[in-house]
Amino acid sequence: MPRVIRIPAPNFLKRQGPVVRYGLVTVLVLMLAGGLWAAWKWHSLHVGMPKLPGDIAEMWNLNREPAIEYVDQDGNTLAVRGPRYGRAIDVKTLPRHIPQAFLAAEDKRFYEHDGADETAIARAAISNATAGETVSGASTITQQVVKNLILDSRQTMQRKAQEITLARQLEKRMTKDEILSLYLNRVYFGSGLYGIDAASRYYFGKPPEQMTIAEAALLAALPKAPSKLNLRENLAGAQERQQYVLREMRAERYITKAEEAEAKEAPINIIKPPVYDAELGYVLDVANERLASLLPRLPGDAVVTLTIDPKLQARVQKQITDRMKKDGAASKATQVGALILGKDGHVAALVGGTDFKTSPFNHVTQAKRQPGSSFKPFVYALALEDGYSPYDVFNDRPISIGKWQPTNYNGEFIGPMTLSEALTRSTNTIAAELGNESNPARVIDLAKRFGITSKMEPYPSVALGSQEVTLWEITGAYGVFESGGRRMDPFLVSKVTDTRGNVLFEHPGTQGERVYAEDYAADMNAMLTRVVNAPIGTGGRARIKNWTVAGKTGTSQDWRDAWFIGFTSAYVGGVWVGNDDDSPMHKVTGGGLPADLWSDIMEIAHEGQKPEPLFGAATALVLDPAAEDRIAFYRGMSQAFASASGRSRTANTNGIIPQAE
Repeated sequence: MPRVIRIPAPNFLKRQGPVVRYGLVTVLVLMLAGGLWAAWKWHSLHVGMPKLPGDIAEMWNLNREPAIEYVDQDGNTLAVRGPRYGRAIDVKTLPRHIPQAFLAAEDKRFYEHDGADETAIARAAISNATAGETVSGASTITQQVVKNLILDSRQTMQRKAQEITLARQLEKRMTKDEILSLYLNRVYFGSGLYGIDAASRYYFGKPPEQMTIAEAALLAALPKAPSKLNLRENLAGAQERQQYVLREMRAERYITKAEEAEAKEAPINIIKPPVYDAELGYVLDVANERLASLLPRLPGDAVVTLTIDPKLQARVQKQITDRMKKDGAASKATQVGALILGKDGHVAALVGGTDFKTSPFNHVTQAKRQPGSSFKPFVYALALEDGYSPYDVFNDRPISIGKWQPTNYNGEFIGPMTLSEALTRSTNTIAAELGNESNPARVIDLAKRFGITSKMEPYPSVALGSQEVTLWEITGAYGVFESGGRRMDPFLVSKVTDTRGNVLFEHPGTQGERVYAEDYAADMNAMLTRVVNAPIGTGGRARIKNWTVAGKTGTSQDWRDAWFIGFTSAYVGGVWVGNDDDSPMHKVTGGGLPADLWSDIMEIAHEGQKPEPLFGAATALVLDPAAEDRIAFYRGMSQAFASASGRSRTANTNGIIPQAE
């Protein structure tokens, strides 16, 4: 038989009577069982408990709803998409009364406990037992951080036990000031506001560093019931709790009695909620598209700095809208796109349409339309590279390129003229001849070198703008002329940070690469200036006071699209007018409504700026005398031939509809 090992009873039990002895044994067994049950229960409460992140800095991004704040170059908020978190604030940079208000309201022993406050827990238990219901909580600020960022909000014993454990772990990995900073930046204040910076700016119109004692106490009153105590809907209820916070601040000797009395009587000015321009939707949509290409993964607390000038943007939008209301109906034009770029390519203003709420389709970046003659400068730019001069003479006459017979907008043929005059008059036949001689594929290659990204086919008609492009890309491509030959890629996003100021992207701001020779750019600018300033030019209505303007008009077949793209020494701009259903307008050409709109918005953009000369435009109206003589001779010969043969130079006998200007 197996040997039975007997454990002798302790001596003090041997000295007791049987009843007492068995009673003590029972108590010991129950205590042991209770301990084992408690250990099991404590373990079960922590089953499935999440862990703190390996990198404690990740705490800033835990459980954060995606949000983007858009700001201008001065840091002023333009719009917010998603909840508003505000900028990250370090508690050390705040006046003492601000964190003290939150300590008085939420956790007076914050700097004494280890994450969980047993004294507060006991006090809350007594209060709740006396009241017969939950009237007092005992969560420390550290526990609130854990609850808000890691756990859910269920009121269960398991969640509470995990909250306490995680709070104590967090206290070992972060300093008290770091935890308090994290709390102040993530605590919810209602109305979609997270963090003290967002709440202070939204309610008081000031950064938190400027808050008074009364204002700090009022914000500290909100986390207890942020929705119920909304400052715009229940200011009286919030002020009632504010009085409690001030009393507690006085009791903790954070403020003096006099300061408490003054704060209790201090008037509270709640500003009107910010109203963001609905038409900025066009700008914000473009910004979001650009963000997707700049950053594969956007942080949940992105602060995006945009290049637009908000005052200019608002004035340009209003001017465009008012002018379209005035002239759009008579012109049978319902939509518009406008873009203004600075010398470095930054977007100063962008108008994607007449009304974002009814038509969010962006006519600057999304609409691909035929640019008509506004594409011709790329044909002429290639011709200069191929050795032609602005003063070389071509003959405006009926021509055939394969089965295609291009004609001019008015159906007339003038005869000999220089390339400069041909561009000024927007003569189709000479542009088509140039494009064909250079090779349409090479014209496309130059356009892409300048910044055109849309797919184009090398048909001869590409010289007259038959291939579709966006206003965004063609306006940027004109920047090559304005800059003297350097590529200008439009950009709207200048910087992206998170709310703590970590820079995730910043536009390099470097000069664009040279894609065109400087002397050729000078010649092109001289010719494009004649388009606007010469009596025979098609773009005369685009002039602006005191500034030299260069540019080109464009009109597609049957007046479906009308453009003016142009520039000064300060800005490059583009305007498109048309209809979403591609229906014809009422004989609207690029030299009409688009040129008027361009002049209108550029007058606004140039206000207060000192005029500067445009690169290469000094020789814009100077013609080579020898070229003048050749033109007179050739034109005389052409007219004599037409007269002798009985042919009118204005005849359009081939039956082809006159092509767009």
